[in-house]
Amino acid sequence: MGHASFEHQHDADEPGHDAKRALRQKIKAGGMKMPPDPFEEHEMAAQQPERQFTAKKLALCGFLLLATAAFIALGIWQIERLGWKRALIARVDARVHAEPVEMPAPPQWQAINRDDDEYRHIRAEGVFQNDKETLVYASTELGAGYWVITPLKTVNDGTVLINRGFVPIERKDSASRSAGQISTPVSVSGLLRISEPNGTLLRSNDPGADRWYSRDVQAIAQKRDLGTVAPFFIDADKTDNPGGYPVGGLTQVKFPNSHLQYAITWFVMAAMSVVFLWFLITHKQTQIAPEQ
Repeated sequence: MGHASFEHQHDADEPGHDAKRALRQKIKAGGMKMPPDPFEEHEMAAQQPERQFTAKKLALCGFLLLATAAFIALGIWQIERLGWKRALIARVDARVHAEPVEMPAPPQWQAINRDDDEYRHIRAEGVFQNDKETLVYASTELGAGYWVITPLKTVNDGTVLINRGFVPIERKDSASRSAGQISTPVSVSGLLRISEPNGTLLRSNDPGADRWYSRDVQAIAQKRDLGTVAPFFIDADKTDNPGGYPVGGLTQVKFPNSHLQYAITWFVMAAMSVVFLWFLITHKQTQIAPEQ
């Protein structure tokens, strides 16, 4: 009987597979580089934007996390500042409305400080040195003019500057308010204020020209040759002066308190960052189908 010839069977080879393999072997044997596979190139090109998008997304997520933490920290800080400011306002309000006490004596002057003593209601007794008064530019509810700063020689041999009150520009000359130039012993009550050195934010004091924009105790004392003076001054209360000038009791005891608004602003910004972060994490990149 004849023998049937046996032929090698290929399992599901793709059309042209042998030809491609032979071509690759021939190119490899000849030391040549394989030409790029268009299908591989397309796949790599499609993956590149996705990798870039992921890197940018991670960087932005990290930034938003840091921003959220910073906004929350700032909001908490403003809440703490709010508590501090409310305590300060309550403390100062209690001092202002307390009964006046005797002015600190010279041995106590070194311990005077803004936190513990400013706006204390105090009283001093002595004699005004009217010939050594100083005028400090002022802008008040009564208009533009001057604070009249007059040294008071106290009964315990100390000297303290008294802000006797406000006079309008036309009353700058002390002769125009001579009735208020008291020469007899007086008792002055008012608020203890800390010295305001150098001047204001926009204008500096000019002692040489006797031009003053702030109540700088030491500079005024030096200019008027007063010797040792208290490191504070007293804003006189609204007790009427003879002739109506100076006008006392114009001290503005107001503290801006916007910490709650600031805290709300920071917390809202933190919430917005969280929303944006959530959107970024859950959002998927839109894939654009390649052209055929």
